[in-house]
Amino acid sequence: MNQDVINEKLPMGKNLAYALQHVFVMVAGAVAVPLMIGATADLSSNEISFLISCALLVSGIATLLQCLGITKLVGSRLPIVEGPSFAPASAMAAIIGGVMSQAGGKGVDGLRELSAAVICAGIFCIILSGVWGKILFLFPKVVTGCVVTIIGMSLYPVGIRWVLNGNTEAQPKDILLAALTLLIILLCNKFLKGVLGNLSVLFGLIGGTIIGFIMDPSIFSPVAQAKWFEIAKPFNAGAPIFKAGSIISIILTMIVIMTAATGNMIAISTAAGEEIDPKTLGAGLRASGISTVFSGIFNCYPVAPFAQNVGMVSLTQVFSRFVTASAGVILVLLGLFPKFAAIFTAIPSPVLGGAGFAMFGIVAVDGIRTLGQVNYIGNRNGVIVAVSLGLSFISTVNGGFFNAFPANVATILNSGITIGSASAILLNVFFNIFLAPKENEKK
Repeated sequence: MNQDVINEKLPMGKNLAYALQHVFVMVAGAVAVPLMIGATADLSSNEISFLISCALLVSGIATLLQCLGITKLVGSRLPIVEGPSFAPASAMAAIIGGVMSQAGGKGVDGLRELSAAVICAGIFCIILSGVWGKILFLFPKVVTGCVVTIIGMSLYPVGIRWVLNGNTEAQPKDILLAALTLLIILLCNKFLKGVLGNLSVLFGLIGGTIIGFIMDPSIFSPVAQAKWFEIAKPFNAGAPIFKAGSIISIILTMIVIMTAATGNMIAISTAAGEEIDPKTLGAGLRASGISTVFSGIFNCYPVAPFAQNVGMVSLTQVFSRFVTASAGVILVLLGLFPKFAAIFTAIPSPVLGGAGFAMFGIVAVDGIRTLGQVNYIGNRNGVIVAVSLGLSFISTVNGGFFNAFPANVATILNSGITIGSASAILLNVFFNIFLAPKENEKK
């Protein structure tokens, strides 16, 4: 790992600007999960606001733990921003819905059952992290190139949904807002140099939000309604309720999260021009597991590295972990002061979508660059790449392709990152590890 760029300490002004840029691009994703869970549990607007504060607080603490670490065993010490993962969203909704469908079942009871499952999933991640860090031999360049490319490509639908802004068809004003945001980013990239050029996404988000406010001044109305200060309370819905079915369903999705987290940590390392080592990976997953346990206690959900922030690091080429740690501090403050958090959450969805086209593609480019270093002569590496990329697009083309399977299985298979990454790993084992000895015997 290139420790010089990872451990670089920037001047305070630059550090804060880059940190704010990270917060701008991830805050919508961080609040999306509590919004969905709150609606599923039929909570009031004040109760949902409390869940959002918890999510931002947990995101900040998880990011700090990941970037700064505790001893050598916890924290990857990579420039990573963490937040609530959307991977278990359907499983979490199913848990709450199942409780509410019972006689006298309430949404808060579903939240209690969910908290227990999240805590158990975090413990599972901690236990498995030591073993997981020792399987890096399964991730040669043909696999890492596929995984990183798939992560980048799988983010495009997120950006497109942001532009849709909750509609089934894109509205002209939303397309215009996204296009203007992207145009600002491209112009800044073209004409600004150095630090200002690296802040092009931040300028685009600010400029796009100003244009969005001109189009619709009501976008900032939630700011006036938000509380000034609020402290997250552990087990706010009540003591956790441990149910085997709920625990198993969240643990299964935790495997999906760990796979994606591995890909994101590899992507960061690849962008920095280095290869991640098993101890760093294990420490990173251990931090995510500990943060997930903490998250379950504080009314939140499994946490994972945010791929959009991996794209931001690749785009700006600013690899300092202290920048993302500063973003973690900002997130903690936003979790404590909902009034300021409301400013960030007021960013129009199409603005985020316009910025996404610039950020997400950079992740895919890093993967393509790695695949360009792979030898395709006299082996089956081309087949590995072709099949894995193809399978990863199933959920992109049809998000409910596997819905006929049991809910827990469908959750895993409907993740393009998971199915594509699993394909790359298994096909590499089959062609390059399992069959290699026989081919050598023939030679």
